[in-house]
Amino acid sequence: MSLSAAPDLAVSRHGWVQALATVLAGLIAMLVVAALGLWAAGAADLPDGAFPRVVAATVVTAVGGSVKFAGNAGALAETRAGLTVMPLSVTLTGALVVAAGFLRPLRHRAVAGLPELAGWAGRIAVLWLLALTALALSARRTFAVSLGEGRLSDLGDLFGASSPRVGFETDVPVTLPFGLLWLAGVLVLALLVSPRAPLPPRLLRFQESVRPAAYAMVVLLLAYVVLGVVVALVVAVTRGHAAQTLAVMLLGLPNLVWPVFTIGLGATWDGRVEGPFGLPMPQMLDRVLRTPDLSTLNLSTLSEQDGRVWWLVVVDAVLLLAVAFLMASRSPARMRAWRHGLHMAVALALTVLAVCLLGRIDAHYGLSLFGIGDLGGGLSGELFLRPRLWGALGLALLWGLVTGFVGALLASRTRHHGELENPKD
Repeated sequence: MSLSAAPDLAVSRHGWVQALATVLAGLIAMLVVAALGLWAAGAADLPDGAFPRVVAATVVTAVGGSVKFAGNAGALAETRAGLTVMPLSVTLTGALVVAAGFLRPLRHRAVAGLPELAGWAGRIAVLWLLALTALALSARRTFAVSLGEGRLSDLGDLFGASSPRVGFETDVPVTLPFGLLWLAGVLVLALLVSPRAPLPPRLLRFQESVRPAAYAMVVLLLAYVVLGVVVALVVAVTRGHAAQTLAVMLLGLPNLVWPVFTIGLGATWDGRVEGPFGLPMPQMLDRVLRTPDLSTLNLSTLSEQDGRVWWLVVVDAVLLLAVAFLMASRSPARMRAWRHGLHMAVALALTVLAVCLLGRIDAHYGLSLFGIGDLGGGLSGELFLRPRLWGALGLALLWGLVTGFVGALLASRTRHHGELENPKD
């Protein structure tokens, strides 16, 4: 048996065990992060032993699954609820763990055939679907909502709505295909980003242009998460609210820092906060969005609350130049600077597109009697946050072109002797 065939045989013999370990590691990591985040947010006090069900539902939404809400408040009453948000801290944790498990058996390879990669990914996909199905079926529960005391409680007793109930369950037919799509995206991105991951021979010619840019964008997003963790820890130490800060870090830190990154580029988000809902963001952002009408979230509106917001532009510029330099340093020395700029522009636009799609938030809850809404007072509310997509993509292209070109010029000055420097035109 040749040495080159040994890895193939190892994967074929033990592929199912390794695939199972990868799937379990990813799910366990997400469940732990979700459980700790929900515990810090106070969800451990939910009645009827619902905490594990809510943890399962959080992981389902983290991989693109859908959770349906339903309510029953008596014959003459109605409850309405809806939620569209991905807890991106949980999503990021699962993606990193699953990607590491997927790449581990391939780390000593230079080239891998497409059938082999497809077979290895297929094993993971089959076990992932089985595990996700079990998790989705367990993510369901119904809660009783207290109306408190006073006029609202009296109306509830009168019309048989004294114990309104709202529940959730996973939409399994929607969750499974989206969960599989999430897994496919993670595996493909892992192959694109890792410099040591093997590719089929026909795709090797694309690695010089795709891999450095993909790696740079992942580093950029992770750098913003690290900065967010540092800021959150400083806030927790200096201003208190440690439990709330921990909940934000473990559930939705990327939901905060990645849209803030696009705002630093000049992008605008539209949103509104009404009722008891709140965003996992500083109070300054909540004040901007808590208005009677549609609010805009950008550098201009935020600077009216705090002029230090303009430092976001500086942070974006520094980090983008850093990752552009990193991208150029990992690219062939013969590549021209303008091509680096083009690659950076495309990669940054795709990254901003992903942030805009994943960072959307839409939540609402209401209680009505006789079809008359807003009787819930503090029980009714609405929250949404949506980007102005085309403007954000245009700004990303512009920033990418400039920083990619400048980063390539900086990298050309650090080439080792004997390498061909990048032409400057």
